[in-house]
Amino acid sequence: MVNKHKALKIRKIHRYLGLFLGVQFLFWTISGLYFSWTNIDDIHGDHFKNLEYQPKAFDNLISPSQLDVQYGIRTIEIRDLNNTPYYWINNKQLYNAVNGSLKNHITKEEALYIAKNNIKSNLEVETIRQIYEVGKHHEYRKKLLPAYVISYQTDEALKAYVSVKDGKFQTVRHRSWRWFDFLWMTHTMDYEARDNFNTIVLRIFSLLGLITVLSGFLLWYTSSPSIRKMIKRIKR
Repeated sequence: MVNKHKALKIRKIHRYLGLFLGVQFLFWTISGLYFSWTNIDDIHGDHFKNLEYQPKAFDNLISPSQLDVQYGIRTIEIRDLNNTPYYWINNKQLYNAVNGSLKNHITKEEALYIAKNNIKSNLEVETIRQIYEVGKHHEYRKKLLPAYVISYQTDEALKAYVSVKDGKFQTVRHRSWRWFDFLWMTHTMDYEARDNFNTIVLRIFSLLGLITVLSGFLLWYTSSPSIRKMIKRIKR
């Protein structure tokens, strides 16, 4: 049986570890509850999207082989920019699919057209602006820049993002997603990019959490009257 001095030391370690880790444990619990009580499709903003949208079909397009593409064509996609077809070649350039002309960027009108196709028709546009760079914690991080930000008149502070260079509808962001993103950061403890589960901080807190739990079991063992009585019976 652990003596009284060791039992007090275990109790002290357990108490201070619990105090130190308590805030993070609280964040893990709150974020876990939020994740389990929310619909991931709603977080993705599917209830704002026009999920029935089908890309427009075009004919009388020129052959991609007629385009003056340096080093040849590796990848190709079709883009509908305000009812005009474009080829997105090698993830680099837009070419008019009718006359072959090069397009360096899309206009605001084209961005609004793209957003209109992908967002439900009952949502009204409030503002549109262009962004050229974002920080590590921005809601549009890790996506193609520059981009148009289209804000809508909703209680959810809805924003849609369309990339300027390729004319692709990138994503939507709204208040519930932002809460999810913040809580995900506190859950993973990745305060830089939010998606790394292998951070040193998370590993340290996980180990300390394990020590806290084990010290709690040990504390119960050293202070339990039932355990003491059982040990006394065994010694007899």
